[in-house]
Parts: sequence; structure tokens; C-alpha cells
Amino acid sequence: MSTYSQFCPVAKAMELLDERWTLLVVRELLRGSAHFNDLRRGVPKMSPALLSKRLKSLTRAGVVERTDLDGRTSYSLTTCGQELATVVDALGAWGVRWISELGDDDLDPHLLMWDIRRTISVDAWPRARTVLAFQLSGVDPKAARWWLVVSEGEADVCDFDPGYEAAATVETSLLTLIQLWRGDLSWSRAMLNGALAIHGAADARKAVPDWLGQSRLAAVPRPA
Repeated sequence: MSTYSQFCPVAKAMELLDERWTLLVVRELLRGSAHFNDLRRGVPKMSPALLSKRLKSLTRAGVVERTDLDGRTSYSLTTCGQELATVVDALGAWGVRWISELGDDDLDPHLLMWDIRRTISVDAWPRARTVLAFQLSGVDPKAARWWLVVSEGEADVCDFDPGYEAAATVETSLLTLIQLWRGDLSWSRAMLNGALAIHGAADARKAVPDWLGQSRLAAVPRPA
């Protein structure tokens, strides 16, 4: 680990936290990911070897605790690591307010669908198994179709047809769906300008915005 050779607490903290991907790994742990494969889904462009290295660094620093039980490894934040929640939330809010431009490389359907899956309120969905399909444009055809399945109080996301009839299908571009999820664009405006269409029965079409909701940071006020 490189050092700044400064006694300043900010400098000492950044010696650990400003390594590439480190705070995003912490973000994933704060969002509830506990197993290696779940963490990888939250940082899909991070190599497994680097993720393993960062977890080891955070464990040595006392930020993360590793637990091995019945042959399965899990990770959790210690009290020290949990205190980073305010740091991560503040950085996210600052990014929403002041860094709004998205490049093509920022548009990742895998991360988007994973974040939707773990953030939606399943209480807003019907009690019976319900499937919402997505048809995305502006993305590699292999990553253009997704299915969100909510059943028995649990949500799952698939990049293959799960074999159940979809209650509704959302057809839009990847960029538009990300803007909706981030709170940069409203559902009403997206549908009014033709950037998004919802297909299905009338009651399902009406319910889709409530089923999906928005990201945790969507409510952050933007500058005028």
C-alpha cells in the first residue's frame, strides 16, 4: 500500500480507501452483498483477482470481517467499516448533484439490473409470482433482454427467459432506464416523449413505475 507520509487523518484514511475499486467494494457490502459472487455482480468490470486482493486489504485493516461456515465464505463490515456508510452516501449525493454526464462506458446493464433487483420494494408487487421483462436498445444484443421475477417476497433477475409469462414489458434504451433509475428523468416524461413504452395489461402498465421505484440516491436535490 502506498503512503502519503502525512499525519493528517484524511491522508491516512485515503491510503486505504483511494485504491481503485476499494470504496465500491465497501458500497456493495453496505448494500447487503455478503458473498464473493454477489460482490462481483455489483462490480462486474472488476477482476476476481483484484476483488480478492481488495477484500484481503480491507480485512487486514479491520474494515471487513471474513467468516467461513459450512464451506462457504461470507464477508461483512465491522463497526469500523459500517462508519463508512456516511462517507459513501455523501459521495453518492455529491456525484448526483455535480457529475451528471454519463459516457457510453458508464452504461452497464448488468450493474443496473443487479441494483434494481436488490433495491425494489417487493411489498409493492403482487403476492403471486410476477415477472417484468425488459427490452433494451443501445446495448449488445446479448445483454438486451432481462427478466425481473418477484415471488414469495424475493426478487431475482435473469438474463434468460425464466419461462413465466411477463405481466408487462418495458421497452426503452439502456440510457433512458439508467436516467429513470438515477432520478434524472421522470416516468411520465419518458413515456410522453416516446423514450419508453410499457406493454401489457392496463393495470400492470400503470403499476410498473411503483414496482420498480428508483435508486437510493434518486431523491437527492439537483442544482437549479
